[in-house]
Amino acid sequence: MALDELKSAIPDYAKDLRLNLGSVIGNSDLPQQQLWGTVLACAIASRSPIVLRELEPVAKESLSPEAYTAAKSAAAIMAMNNVFYRTRHLLSDPEYGTLRAGLRMNVIGNPGVEKTDFELWSLAVSAINGCGQCLDSHEQVLRGAGVERGVIQEAFKIASVIQAVGVTLDSEAVLAG
Repeated sequence: MALDELKSAIPDYAKDLRLNLGSVIGNSDLPQQQLWGTVLACAIASRSPIVLRELEPVAKESLSPEAYTAAKSAAAIMAMNNVFYRTRHLLSDPEYGTLRAGLRMNVIGNPGVEKTDFELWSLAVSAINGCGQCLDSHEQVLRGAGVERGVIQEAFKIASVIQAVGVTLDSEAVLAG
């Protein structure tokens, strides 16, 4: 029901987003845990209260407690990593790439779910946050684990649609006063 409410809130000028939201979530070939973990991590990463409020209850219902926590952990750790690694990559001084990060990232090594699921969620969040270095890193781990390109693309399609829906609905809320 929350997905239908979210779709109905999308204005007509953005009807492509409405159709895409229904398609990337409702017609996804991803297993339930990969799908709803991606949705939850992306809803958090979108920073849209409307999107998170509507999608989180369905995600919580669809995921085990461990997967629910791991998806939130992916969004949290990538919020940090995407800023750090994107900044280090964008700085013209290559010496920053040789310095030790010194940031704790233990959850990546032990996320509490299948490593490929966590990597997929991390890749989707990295797409929203625009960190090319993180995208490359997570894509390489996924491909090395045998994950097909179509599955990886499915995750960043979900990310792109959730982000666009969040931007649209949040801007409409501001314009409505």
